Amino acid sequence: MNKLLDFILRHPLLVGATVMAVVALIANELRLRMQAGLAVPAQEAVRLINQGATVVDVRDAARFESGHIIDAINVPAADLAAAAAERLKKKRPVLVVCDGGGSSARLVPVLRKAGFEKAWSLQGGLSAWERERLPVVAGKAQA
Repeated sequence: MNKLLDFILRHPLLVGATVMAVVALIANELRLRMQAGLAVPAQEAVRLINQGATVVDVRDAARFESGHIIDAINVPAADLAAAAAERLKKKRPVLVVCDGGGSSARLVPVLRKAGFEKAWSLQGGLSAWERERLPVVAGKAQA
């Protein structure tokens, strides 16, 4: 025990960095576990879309116009909570899409709190969709 204490006292930066890394690892694991069930892979997203899910792309208009999932509507992430009540139906499944899946994953709990119980994020975002070679279209956002 004395050797451990001696090591800690001689190498405070190394010990501090190790403790910080372990804390960050645990925090990331907890975050991922909390998001479990809120994101679906691309193939599951296709099934949801085929069953009538509304695809909401939360990227900015320029990125949306450069390529998006067919029939997706563009609602900037900052406006999603306010626009959801006007533009989305609570009983209809909602698939939220961003570039990499991070932004959309953070927005799904917001939608679920607003009463959209069937809201999911596209795991890996549009990048994963394109990696699966699923179709995208370019053009203006739908009104």
